[in-house]
Amino acid sequence: MTSIDERLLENKMTQIEQARAWGPRVISKFETLIRSGDEVGVYRANPLAFARDRGVAEPESIDLFLHAARAGLVDMHWDILCPHSGLVLESFGKLRALRSHFVCGLCDIDGHTELDDFIEVSFSVSPQVRRLALHDVDNLSIEDLHWKLKFADSGRLPGGQTRFVDVLRGFVRGMAYLPPGVTTRLQAEIGPGALSGVNVQTQAGFMLPVMSTPAAAPPDVPTPDGPTIVRVLYDGQRFTPAVSAVPPGPAIFEVSNTGVKRGALLLTNWPPEIVAMPEKPALEFDPYVSGGMLLTRQTFRKLFRSERVDEEEGLGIRQVTFLFTDLKGSTALYERLGDLNAYALVREHFALLDTVAHRHAGAIVKTIGDAVMAAFSRPVDAVAAALRILQEIDQFNRDHGQPAIILKIGAHSGPSIAVTLNENLDYFGQTVNIAARVQSFADASEICLTEALYTASGVRDLLAGHDVEEFGAPLRGVEGNARVYRVTGRS
Repeated sequence: MTSIDERLLENKMTQIEQARAWGPRVISKFETLIRSGDEVGVYRANPLAFARDRGVAEPESIDLFLHAARAGLVDMHWDILCPHSGLVLESFGKLRALRSHFVCGLCDIDGHTELDDFIEVSFSVSPQVRRLALHDVDNLSIEDLHWKLKFADSGRLPGGQTRFVDVLRGFVRGMAYLPPGVTTRLQAEIGPGALSGVNVQTQAGFMLPVMSTPAAAPPDVPTPDGPTIVRVLYDGQRFTPAVSAVPPGPAIFEVSNTGVKRGALLLTNWPPEIVAMPEKPALEFDPYVSGGMLLTRQTFRKLFRSERVDEEEGLGIRQVTFLFTDLKGSTALYERLGDLNAYALVREHFALLDTVAHRHAGAIVKTIGDAVMAAFSRPVDAVAAALRILQEIDQFNRDHGQPAIILKIGAHSGPSIAVTLNENLDYFGQTVNIAARVQSFADASEICLTEALYTASGVRDLLAGHDVEEFGAPLRGVEGNARVYRVTGRS
């Protein structure tokens, strides 16, 4: 039975309800989750799963969790997932603490991941509002540490519905905490393949091959009539087995913790077919809010202005779409209206672009003079936003009369690096440069797209009915002329 601070919950829910207009029953559905959701569901809440299960639009659901985090009802976590096991390798409360390098002791691999690949942003109910057993890691059972806290159960084997954790359970031969200064004993029946041990909290691990028969064991592996005794030292940072291989059959593992902190051990007996794989396949995960997705959301950038990427280490993003807009004839506009009046008009157009970007799951990254740079996680959202911007500007001009705001738009999609520049979350790299360059090819009320963006999923369908002209243009970093697509009015 969990306890809820009713007064605090009511206060936080009121803050969220007043933050913006929400859809019908969205607030009550969210409060039900906080009150009665299962432990895992409210400790690592997924806004996309909440949207799917409760009939809420995904953008509204993401905004809801962000406002809840801002109000202190939930805590936001940046979780690094192992792409091959779904193990939560590390969890950070702040973006600035996030590192893209990962180490998985279970899979015996390391590498680099990116903000839109295996970095999940999850939300946990604040322990001040509702205290969960998972908040008290030191008192968790060894089973709950692994199966509730450390493994994401949404990872499936490629091409099917089989959850990796269900397969893993069949390979596990034992698990235990390792108190400091104590030798812990685990009994296991070892089969062919390999045996691994890992502390899922630190990723310290070891791997021992299993010999085909006891007689084939090397000299340092004992072959008694009874269970094989396998001694392992753990010093808080690494495991050091006393043998280089183990025979099949019954075994007793004696793990001595010489460190000053409690450790944990998960023993896994990998079968030969998995050991023989040259590279373990990446899992398929249920949809989640990735770090890259969150950085391109206007709500996140407004509510969490203090969030920063580590200034010494940018974070890679596999795909992000940049959209640049610029005013045509801005010099003449300022000359006709004067600085104050022209700037007031420009600010109105900035607000219009901000609204459209938010509506299409994007964010204004910065303004550069009269120009705007926006970012979108999905290419199709950026193109939909560009088309909507031209429609809104046309309506804006009809409402205001002359002088008209005339925009030129360009966009490109590709990899980038998220950085902190001038105390602002920004992006760096060739994709940004190309997007800015493509915008320069557009004329009044035109959108220019690179081939990478034009051929992205859903974009050509979105442009059906519009006049699209293909032409060649020089782009920095692209050999020869690149194909660019000019989008004008409807055909």
